[in-house]
Amino acid sequence: MLPENSAAIRVALKKTRGMVEKIDTMLDEDRYCIDIAQQVNAAIGLLRGINRTILVNHLHTCGRDKLASPDKKKRQEFIDEVLQVTEVTGRKL
Repeated sequence: MLPENSAAIRVALKKTRGMVEKIDTMLDEDRYCIDIAQQVNAAIGLLRGINRTILVNHLHTCGRDKLASPDKKKRQEFIDEVLQVTEVTGRKL
């Protein structure tokens, strides 16, 4: 993992943990459902950003060599791997 990406991910994870704790508190306080849903959406947004950073990092590090490989099978396996992850993360919840 590139150091700048790792640092950004750690900051976003810390924020996400805080949001999840706030959601738990909001549930305990029987807060308005829409307010809780908005907080959940904010946490999901942060997690999507984290995932995007991880995928970009993967392309810049692991992907660089695999995509430049003369081995067609190795290139295709890498492409399939990335597509599989992006298809899962792109699903609507």
